[in-house]
Amino acid sequence: MANPWLHWWTDTVALTQQPTFPRLLLALVLGSFIGAERQWRQRAAGMRTNTLVCFGAAAFADLGATIGGPGTTNIIAYIISGVGFLGAGAIMKEGGSIRGLNTAATLWCSAAVGACAGAGEMLDAVFVTVLLISINLALRPISRYIDRRSIARSLRAVDRTAIYRISVVCPFGHESEVRAALLQVIAERPLLLRELRTEDIGAGDEALLRAEVQSEMPGSSVLEEVTSQLRKDELISSVEWAEAPLELE
Repeated sequence: MANPWLHWWTDTVALTQQPTFPRLLLALVLGSFIGAERQWRQRAAGMRTNTLVCFGAAAFADLGATIGGPGTTNIIAYIISGVGFLGAGAIMKEGGSIRGLNTAATLWCSAAVGACAGAGEMLDAVFVTVLLISINLALRPISRYIDRRSIARSLRAVDRTAIYRISVVCPFGHESEVRAALLQVIAERPLLLRELRTEDIGAGDEALLRAEVQSEMPGSSVLEEVTSQLRKDELISSVEWAEAPLELE
């Protein structure tokens, strides 16, 4: 008669030697590492969320490998799409800004770690975890530095930008010729035409063309060149320019 205790011990040892347990345990540990960094930064998806996503992905991938055989890739594809819907719930729009993109991406990568562990790729799972935590830790100050430089550069570019208004008076009926000459003079110089309109002045025998231009090089030299060239036109009776206030959108 067989010893029941020996039979129980043999079943227990055989059960613990199955690859499922170390895979799920590794996914649990790695998911908690990823979530700990998120929890420390007080993100919406913290330690428990990332651990559950990683553990669940590992469980599904292991289940597919155990009972599905070659069909494991289909299970992983469903995991990717499912976690995508979960990550979409973490994305929120507040006014003109969007929050939660990094949280959603971290959840997606947590699922990738779990899928690697569940598929038996233990070393790959550890490697992806190290890279994921490094990205969240190391790239954060780098991205902030780039943002500060970009904002500072934009502000400097705005400071260098100036808006000017050019007023040209010509006889009524010759607006088209003068408009063409004005456009040609502007196109030959580093000026951007923002607005051009025509008005009748006096008793209706003269027309006023108002052009609003933008210059990346503030200063009177470019505008003086424009007005000097336009004064040579016999159809133009007067030319003036003035700096307009800069309107930031």
